[in-house]
Amino acid sequence: MELAELSDRAWTLRQRYAELEIRRHGRPWSREEIALGFVGDVGDLMKLVQAAEGVRAIPDARARLEHELADCLWSVLVLARLYEVDLEGAFDRTMAELDAAIATRLRDPGS
Repeated sequence: MELAELSDRAWTLRQRYAELEIRRHGRPWSREEIALGFVGDVGDLMKLVQAAEGVRAIPDARARLEHELADCLWSVLVLARLYEVDLEGAFDRTMAELDAAIATRLRDPGS
């Protein structure tokens, strides 16, 4: 699946969540609340990473790790849409910047 398809699928689910939030709380979550939910997902992800590394004992850790990574990706895709970020373009630019920075450091170890 291409990034645009993933983004569209994530956005469709976000709209369904918004319907549920309105029904339960009278309003959809704000962008800030969605970002806070992402922070919670990252915390859950870290516990599962610890399980994968043998630091924690969590039943069915592999399946839960896969699920949490997908949750985190969903949040990133939704936040990108909410903040009108061209995620594919930003990713390409950021990877090029990081690649150039690494190349510089490899050429000049003192930098």
